[in-house]
Amino acid sequence: MDVKVSNLTDLARRFWKEGYLVIEDFYSASVMAGLDREIVNYFGETPEYRHEEEFLARSATEVIPWFPQNPDMPDYSSKIADIFDSLERDSRLVNLTGAILGDAWSPLYSMVMFSRQGTVGQAWHQDCPPEDSSRFNLNRLVYSRTLSPGDGGQVVVMPGSHRMGVLPSGETHENLENQVIISPRSGSLVLLHGHTWHRVTPITGNFRFSTNFRVCPKGTPDNITDICVYRNMRYRFSTAEVLEER
Repeated sequence: MDVKVSNLTDLARRFWKEGYLVIEDFYSASVMAGLDREIVNYFGETPEYRHEEEFLARSATEVIPWFPQNPDMPDYSSKIADIFDSLERDSRLVNLTGAILGDAWSPLYSMVMFSRQGTVGQAWHQDCPPEDSSRFNLNRLVYSRTLSPGDGGQVVVMPGSHRMGVLPSGETHENLENQVIISPRSGSLVLLHGHTWHRVTPITGNFRFSTNFRVCPKGTPDNITDICVYRNMRYRFSTAEVLEER
């Protein structure tokens, strides 16, 4: 998709109204084929989980992360990192991010999130605490393969919830009134505010993954996503600790 300077303001306005934005066919089929190949080569089809058992059970979230751009990771490869770097440096993505966050935003390392067949997906959550509206992360999710309803793994969002405060406590995967279900296609870009309530449906296809080129606005600490808000708890990843029962 050709994201022109002339429509950046409109796209940013739509994002701030709804707390998310979907742009289909943002990346070409050939670029996505190369990205898809590298991710499948890295994970295989049945990788092992890397979170604590308590987190997996309590969060109703089953996802395996990979940080391909982080040189401090033991499996870092500069050749593979270059593939992700080229996607992130796309001028259209850079300009759109600036239109949403302003000029002084900061990148975080990208994260590939992989879920195996038969897993529950991701429960309703906010990526970071919403009490300070000026501090949040922006998810820039890229999908290298199409997710059909039969595959599961759809993204479910609550429009405007980035302005609605803390995600209310309750059942972790229930349908909420006015939720919107997104079925990304290969090449889709989904922008998602870190305070927006969102979840991922159970995985019924072989597997599901997305690549998240995370960023945050000026003044936001780079560990903004260390504490995640779920409907049944607040969880801190760095210490593998439940901070609050809900």
